[in-house]
Amino acid sequence: MTTTRADSPTPGLRLHKRRGVELSLLIGAVLIAVFGYAEVGLARSGAIPPDTVAYGARLGLLALLAHLAVRFRAPYADPLLLPIAVLLNGLGLVLIHRLDLETPADRAAPTQLGWSALGIGLFIVVVVFLRDHRTLQRYAYVSVAAALLLLSVPIFFPAVNGAKIWIRIGGLSFQPGEFAKILLAVFFAAYLAVNHNALTHTGRRLGPVQLPAGRVLAPIVAIWVLSVGVLVLERDLGTSLLFFGLFVIMLYVATGRIGWIAVGLVLAGVGAFVVGSLEPHVNGRVEDWLDPFASIEAGQGPGQLAQSLFAFAAGGVLGAGLGMGESTLIGFAAKSDFILATVGEELGLAGLTALFLLYALLVARGYRTGLALRDPFGRLLATGLASIVALQVFVIAGGVMGLIPLTGMAMPFLAQGGSSVVTNWIIVALLIRVSDSARTPDPPAGTSGGAVAPAPPLAAKEPR
Repeated sequence: MTTTRADSPTPGLRLHKRRGVELSLLIGAVLIAVFGYAEVGLARSGAIPPDTVAYGARLGLLALLAHLAVRFRAPYADPLLLPIAVLLNGLGLVLIHRLDLETPADRAAPTQLGWSALGIGLFIVVVVFLRDHRTLQRYAYVSVAAALLLLSVPIFFPAVNGAKIWIRIGGLSFQPGEFAKILLAVFFAAYLAVNHNALTHTGRRLGPVQLPAGRVLAPIVAIWVLSVGVLVLERDLGTSLLFFGLFVIMLYVATGRIGWIAVGLVLAGVGAFVVGSLEPHVNGRVEDWLDPFASIEAGQGPGQLAQSLFAFAAGGVLGAGLGMGESTLIGFAAKSDFILATVGEELGLAGLTALFLLYALLVARGYRTGLALRDPFGRLLATGLASIVALQVFVIAGGVMGLIPLTGMAMPFLAQGGSSVVTNWIIVALLIRVSDSARTPDPPAGTSGGAVAPAPPLAAKEPR
């Protein structure tokens, strides 16, 4: 029997590498970030900052190194993933620098640039040394053990802003939960890839719903319950919501059963009600969400959510102009949780729409990569990684806009946070690696090319 690569495109379909397109888009992304940096200086002091060229050179060098890694190690990778990541990261550095001007004693942009350099360095390591994404499938249980360990360690450290999600050693601090989400995505993808047929076709029927066999579903549910339970103890409800959404989405993709979405929404609603009622820290955020202007009516001044809503309203359609807003009135979280409010006030609805379209395009290319793959693990991994970005954007944007209660998370690439920006660069690196496998043509006839037998479809049609 003739064999083909399990994750290669349709035989006979000629795909271009598109590395020249990627380089052109990278140049545009760096220039947009440099123009934004210069605009902040013009708006605040009437002159272009003297270090504008140096800023552009540093960002451009990092982008070039990442491009060279992709060009030589993942030549068929999606050409849009890297430029979108560079543009978002560059815009984040501009916004943090702009907010630094309001807090000269607390400059975060240089530190964020250092974390971005580390993230791009790890991006290069993943692209260069991970030759086949299916290698990760062998380390499924190592990944979940490491994830649970990373999630548990912050319990033994003091709470910061009401949540135990940080590890602080001297002047260094990081969020281990940021790295745990990638490890859990690898575990979920590996476990569901092996057991998706059993989850789809075994078990008992309960009316129109066919429940999967407990022996198959129990291990992954236990891991999910442990991870979410630890996060609840740490009061990290944002990451808890992210893990829950990731679990439900990947279970749906693996089985093809839309009922899992309904079950997930019901369980999420019940869990949110219970935690919101019993946990004071979460209950306070729910109360703020239900009435964000209560503190104003009580004569205590606007809270963070109210200031955020005022910032969005002040921005209008076109915004006040980069560097001309007053979103620093939000307080200590202006550079992290509420950085989106600065975008809304200074770039307006138009700028917010463009930003959300960038995120949507990044997520869509991740999903497209998953659909192009034939091996179940790769498809689930790409879907899970893209879903992590989508869920983060929804949870954060929904919180600062008053759509859902606030949760402490960082906007991908945009907000201050070293752990977040490093983790997101690793996610993009894995998507680059998976997309290269999906787009690489089959080897010529008569050559081995590392061929493997085709993998079965991800989810068979549900029996009637």
